[in-house]
Amino acid sequence: MSYQVIARKYRPQRFADVVGQEHVTQTLSNAIRQNRIAHAYLFCGPRGTGKTTIARIFAKCLNCTDGPKVEFDDNDPRCREIAEGRSLDVIEIDGASNRGIDEIRELRETVKYAPATSRFKIYIIDEVHMLTKEAFNALLKTLEEPPGHVKFMFATTEPEKVLPTILSRCQRFDLRRISTALIVEHLGEIARKEGVEIEQPALFAIARGADGGMRDAESTLDQLISFCGTKIVEADALSMFGLTAQSQVLALSEHLLEGNIEATLRELNALTRQGKELGRLLSDLLRHFRNVLLYQISKGDKSLLEISEAEMASLEQQSAKIRSEALGRILEVLTDAEWRFRDAASKKTFVEVTLLKVIEARNAVSLDAVLQQLQQLRGEDPSKPIGAPAPLVATKTEPPPSAFRLEASSSKPPAAAPAPATPTVGSQSSSSVDLKTLWADLIEAAGRASPFIKSYLLEAHPVSFEKNVLTIGFDPEFADHISLVDNSRNHALLHTKLSELGCGSCQVKFIKAEAPAGWSRTAPATPSPEAPRATRPAGATTTVPTQSKPQSAPTPFNKEEFKNDPLIQKALEVFKGQIVEVRS
Repeated sequence: MSYQVIARKYRPQRFADVVGQEHVTQTLSNAIRQNRIAHAYLFCGPRGTGKTTIARIFAKCLNCTDGPKVEFDDNDPRCREIAEGRSLDVIEIDGASNRGIDEIRELRETVKYAPATSRFKIYIIDEVHMLTKEAFNALLKTLEEPPGHVKFMFATTEPEKVLPTILSRCQRFDLRRISTALIVEHLGEIARKEGVEIEQPALFAIARGADGGMRDAESTLDQLISFCGTKIVEADALSMFGLTAQSQVLALSEHLLEGNIEATLRELNALTRQGKELGRLLSDLLRHFRNVLLYQISKGDKSLLEISEAEMASLEQQSAKIRSEALGRILEVLTDAEWRFRDAASKKTFVEVTLLKVIEARNAVSLDAVLQQLQQLRGEDPSKPIGAPAPLVATKTEPPPSAFRLEASSSKPPAAAPAPATPTVGSQSSSSVDLKTLWADLIEAAGRASPFIKSYLLEAHPVSFEKNVLTIGFDPEFADHISLVDNSRNHALLHTKLSELGCGSCQVKFIKAEAPAGWSRTAPATPSPEAPRATRPAGATTTVPTQSKPQSAPTPFNKEEFKNDPLIQKALEVFKGQIVEVRS
């Protein structure tokens, strides 16, 4: 007889032989026992996980002698015909090469005929997602209401490409990737049957390279037996497929966690000289750091990890050296690198840069932590939510000499005061406030902080000052500017400037109102210091004076003092940065 490869020689022949897909085989077995057999099934999953194999076993269960039944005789002639691919009633179709509407029309004609010798006529269509849209539409009616003797079984690796109208007419089964432990166990049994001695680390290397596909793992083992004979060690598997030894992955990850750049680059250079596949190395590192994170989160639960005992000991040591937040940043770097690796012109340089980014990610500080430290430096409460606006608290402070002065009332009636030099605008509160003077100083003070708000205020006018609320009006022609200026930032700015002018608890309100007759829309002139100030009537606790704020010479900007400021130095330390340029 001609040689038969391991993947075909040890292909499962009944549901009990299928590895890692118990959720599918158990459901189909129960459906057969309860006589609840549907007319169409869709098996989805990665390559080499058993889609077509399960479809063939299911066909054996349906068409075996005295079937349908789960436990059939392997020597049953009908089952042997199906296993050898020569059954007239089980038709396997390759969806990639029979994807057109003509092939589906031919299938619609053949389904009318009864099976030759079996109970059912079964159509197994592999890679069904390759069918054209027209072919799918031609199959719809037959798939929904096939003759009683017809069963459809579809297999695909890309179920998202199958039309929803097809999916809704099938019972769907999603096959999953097979765990590393199950692949290692199954390969060990095959090796014993073949009389091959293979090391456990070599089995783990094969299982890692298979990425959850049993067929890939069996093909790799078959190739290794041809290469090495009856004795296989880990180095054989690693050298043949460009894989990295688990000990090398652990050593490289240790250098990364220690932040040892020189040792990291030396280890990578050694792996490159040995011909290791750099793309697989990134995948191995990503898998390892994922295991470290799972170990931390699960507090050492081995059921979540598919690793050897040696790797478990390494996870225990490394998880104590790094926080979960840093591990998350490392996984982000490696995930992005794995995605971009295929487009890199220089693979080795790309991986070197990626490993340096991993070391930086380990030492990085989260933005929330930086903001909390800055809040502490500013003397704010770190428990306050980040980004929350500071409350507008009225504080009782002594006004500066250039601010409006407040005069306390006395029990004696005050002497008659001269009338204000400038008339008040709008309705007044219990305090006599010279709005024009206050308005001029407010525009001047706000303009120094924000030229934008000054440009808006020049188009507005003061309306009233009542109950510690300064009402600012915009003519109807400028009413659309209210929405631009009426925001929390401008309110906070104006509140601050009013506090500096001696009105610590004042608030601001914007309305649409026409300016009084004779109001000039140019920047108001600053009143002279000799202008008389308004005083509050008897019985009032305070009065808002009208003395203007004299101009002070601007303080010269000193770059050296700025650089040596303690707050700037602390910010540089937190952000690990440096001053590149200082502009006044």
